[in-house]
Amino acid sequence: MHRSTLLLTLGALLSLGFAHPISAQAKASYYTTNPGIIRVKRTATYFKDAAQKHRASTVHKGQFAKISKVIVKNGQSPVLKTAKGRYITANKKYVAKTSGYQNPKRYYQVNYRQIKASQTRGKVGYTVKRNYEGIKTWKIMRRLGTANGYNKYNSATYYAVKNFQRKHHLKVTGNVNEKTWVKLGFSKSSWTGIDSYIAPLKAHAWDGRQAHIEAMIHQAYQYKGKPYLVGSSSKPIYGTDCSGLVMQALYAGGINMKSISSMHHAYPGNEWNSRNMWASKKFMHVAYRHKRRGDLVFYYQPGTHTIWHVAIYLGKGKVIESWPPRIMVANIRNGQRSDIAGIARVFH
Repeated sequence: MHRSTLLLTLGALLSLGFAHPISAQAKASYYTTNPGIIRVKRTATYFKDAAQKHRASTVHKGQFAKISKVIVKNGQSPVLKTAKGRYITANKKYVAKTSGYQNPKRYYQVNYRQIKASQTRGKVGYTVKRNYEGIKTWKIMRRLGTANGYNKYNSATYYAVKNFQRKHHLKVTGNVNEKTWVKLGFSKSSWTGIDSYIAPLKAHAWDGRQAHIEAMIHQAYQYKGKPYLVGSSSKPIYGTDCSGLVMQALYAGGINMKSISSMHHAYPGNEWNSRNMWASKKFMHVAYRHKRRGDLVFYYQPGTHTIWHVAIYLGKGKVIESWPPRIMVANIRNGQRSDIAGIARVFH
């Protein structure tokens, strides 16, 4: 074989990550201690074995992996073993140590510890008063017979609560605190449990963009078929409204908008958090023709430029959304809402 051809062949083998003898001087080009999480810098190969003789799959630029250990054997080049039992070159030309997948700094940062209610806006165990919405209001109105299809703590509910408090020798305020809540027959644990629910984190630092999108969409599907409930964003056993659904989906992907929170969503005047999401500069806005699975779709109220709805794009012209009467998968445009304001990208 011609010398130049031989060199090219060896170069091609090295680029795929095949094991080869390594000098002490060349070790600096490899990870010899566990980097923790890696990002692939250029196309490489996953192998089924540390000797790198049996190919498993191709791994492309931008993908991430959690590394369980570094293998150095018989003077060969170091090999990284992933947490999923695959092997990849430790060559720094192909893989880079990283803290994990993350959005650019100007956008919402991805959390890799479970988001807690204390890290969001609102008070766990808030007293329910006139004009409050959400799951607590919905349960109170149903219990007192004042439900009217719109779970807003109205005057009828206020006076019904006062009558209930008089009858049960409670302080008569017309507001529902924990004591009145329990007397109404609800559990003490639900008083804070409803408020404090934050969807479990379903994506890791060593997962890439697509895994975060799927975590978000998977959480949204947990609510499918549940009723549209204004100002609501709690456990999947209940319903939500449009922005309430998006909030819990974002939590599952590691996004905490902080000033826009699932708990504070029930407070008076917060039912239109879709408008606050649209106004946020921490989402990237992209052209409609560039929309991708996992993007947020915002809608104008017909005849106005007022945001009144948000949905999660699934691809192929479909969204998952909370729209009266329930949470469902629907066409991105239909007879009820078709005036699209724009598209916001969550994960980059």
